[in-house]
Amino acid sequence: MRATVRDVARLAGVSPKTVSNVVNGTVPVNPDTRERVEAAMATLDYVPNLSARGLRNGRSGLIALALPDLSTPYSAELVHEVVEAAHRHQLAIQLEETGYDPERELQLLTRARANLVDGLILNPLVLDQSAIAPRMVLPPAVILGEVQQNIVDAVGVDSVGAARAVTRMLAEQGRRRIAVLGARRPGAAATAETRTRGYREALAEAGLPWAPELEIICEDWHSEGGANALSQFLARHEPPDALFCFTDSLAYGALSVLASAGHSVPGDVSVAGFDDLAMSPYAVPALTSVRFSRRTMAEEAVRLLLEQIENRGRPPRTVMVPFSIQHRDSTGGANV
Repeated sequence: MRATVRDVARLAGVSPKTVSNVVNGTVPVNPDTRERVEAAMATLDYVPNLSARGLRNGRSGLIALALPDLSTPYSAELVHEVVEAAHRHQLAIQLEETGYDPERELQLLTRARANLVDGLILNPLVLDQSAIAPRMVLPPAVILGEVQQNIVDAVGVDSVGAARAVTRMLAEQGRRRIAVLGARRPGAAATAETRTRGYREALAEAGLPWAPELEIICEDWHSEGGANALSQFLARHEPPDALFCFTDSLAYGALSVLASAGHSVPGDVSVAGFDDLAMSPYAVPALTSVRFSRRTMAEEAVRLLLEQIENRGRPPRTVMVPFSIQHRDSTGGANV
């Protein structure tokens, strides 16, 4: 016979209400008490009846996470952290890939409005093309990334500031011909636009000339795309003496191309990335990168989403996750 809340309460020596508080995660519970309740749940193989709970409070216990491209290492790391953050609140995750298509975003918003999911965490490419728009009746939603807006809650990183800091670091190393890899046409991606802006601001601060050919266009932000874009650049231009890649995945491709072409890193070309992926310390050479906590990003996104679910009328909030530069061998390995 399936264990009940009362069975768990009896074994743990607490009230059924305390067991419900532990399961729902909405009321603080003494850590020792929580540990007894969770041990009793494990012993009895107790599984909360989320469907019944949803009928009582009008919720499904399910939230959706939608990213543009689930095939990237960055997406895999972010998904892991969001799933873990949701699990800590007894929430399940419906995972979706939007493929940079606003129509898919709209379908997700429609599901949320129909209460098939309680809310949505979304990473749109650019807000102008996103299904999230002003004056729209929106379900609880949180935007991840660099898209600037004041429509729903957002969690992001100061990409302008981070790109400025990386470019400044390269300039302070004495690098004068600094290129970026991952530029896109205007309006194509908020991430590319903000990182390009920070790069240009740092060049101006350092008194370095801006050269349009050093903004290497790359629409495909995978390692293969980065390798192809840099190979095409090197076929027409002299190599830069520093390369700031807008993602670590792009940097992996760039490192491969530079090695194949006989350019030493960091001797000939200093290379930096963005995201500090788990693989980056093991690149050859180990990759300098912008570091920020995906765990913090996930926890803040879930927290804001739950706040919205509880209080639908509150104004939108934005949380910026701190960043730092992790210095490794690809730029000389030490702070300047």
